[in-house]
Amino acid sequence: MRNKFKIVVVILTLAILPVGCLVGPKYQKPEEQSAANFHNGPANADTLASVVNVKWFDLFNDEVLKGLVNKGLENNYDMKIAMARIERTRAELGYTKADLLPAVGYSGTVNSNEKTFLPSNASANLSWELDFWGKIRHENRAVQDELLASEEGRKVILSSLVSDIAVAYFELRDLDNQLLITKQTLETRQKAFDLINQRFMAGYVSEVDKVQIEQQVAIAEAAIPSIQRQITERENTISILIGQAPGPIDRGKTVTELQVANNIPVSIPSILLKNRPDVKQAEMYYMASNERIGVAQAMRFPSFNIAAIAGFASSEVSSLFDGSSYLQNASASVAGPIFNFGKNRRRVEIYRQIAEESRLSYQKTCIVAVAEVEQALQNVKTYKEEWTARNKQVLAARKNLELSNARYYNGYVSYLEVLEVERSLFDAELSLSQLTQNQLSSMIQLYKALGGGWN
Repeated sequence: MRNKFKIVVVILTLAILPVGCLVGPKYQKPEEQSAANFHNGPANADTLASVVNVKWFDLFNDEVLKGLVNKGLENNYDMKIAMARIERTRAELGYTKADLLPAVGYSGTVNSNEKTFLPSNASANLSWELDFWGKIRHENRAVQDELLASEEGRKVILSSLVSDIAVAYFELRDLDNQLLITKQTLETRQKAFDLINQRFMAGYVSEVDKVQIEQQVAIAEAAIPSIQRQITERENTISILIGQAPGPIDRGKTVTELQVANNIPVSIPSILLKNRPDVKQAEMYYMASNERIGVAQAMRFPSFNIAAIAGFASSEVSSLFDGSSYLQNASASVAGPIFNFGKNRRRVEIYRQIAEESRLSYQKTCIVAVAEVEQALQNVKTYKEEWTARNKQVLAARKNLELSNARYYNGYVSYLEVLEVERSLFDAELSLSQLTQNQLSSMIQLYKALGGGWN
């Protein structure tokens, strides 16, 4: 009885001691590579308001676009892959947690030959590796950090998905507008050709005027198939993003009617880094790699194991479960490395360098995050200024075309001047349409760069 009591005391002592033994470095948050303020941001950045409070569905004024985004969130294959990755990591976490607890099993053997060296037996057994140095706990923490990183990775994909669908939709509506502009231009040029051709047939104008307008008609005709190809390409892109077979995409508001909320709060970089899911993901990976240094260090020390067995064993099957056949045993063992040519030390160094790579990757991610916000702020500002100037150009070109046509039909100028003004108007209208799309897309890119509320 006294011996059994001693065994129980030893087992409990070995089970309790590991709580205080945990080798390996403690995590220290790396220095964030960020500036005090955004160079291209507002002077009075709002540090209290947060972009996470602005939800993606509050950005758009187009129900068709919102429907496409919702369909993408439900059906996109990258999102489904991300969710499967999260569930796999969650299962891995449960798998590694089980290593902290004893493993209990059973076994049984029946032999008809009573003279065999292996008697018939039925027993239950227990085995337990004590986490004395924290090897299993470090691995559990590492997998838990990877689970959190997977969650942040899902947010990264979600962020990219919403912005990609929105930008592709803006580009599609821009191409629709360009197609409309081109068809209107073609119609105008065709009417001009018909009129000039009649004047040429009557001998009022030279063949040069006829050939020049005929050339411009052909240019407009050739532009239409090119735009139609691009429209199909954008429709296919959106179809893939929303997880459906390629086909026509529903349209909502025109590119000039579309709006993106422009009251996005811009906070200082330190707040930004708390919003960006890619920054959080990079830090979680660094934390996981830091924990695995502890795993490698723990493998340099002895491992302690406890084993116990209880059951019945007898050479005669008929007397297997008699009281005299009962047996039990408990044991403890220790095993560890002595000399393996520096293999264990090198393992620790390998994981230290993996952690160093993760730390540098995290700091690089921080720099990229701030740079993306800087660029997005500059894009929003300059696209607005450029659109204003281009819009003035379009208005002036339309008036100029009206005056040039009047001058031509009154015989003051050649048709070459009219063609030059008409070409300038056509190019300016296409540029204005594209700038409208760039303005919309730049607001989405700013929202994404700030780590907006994609949850």
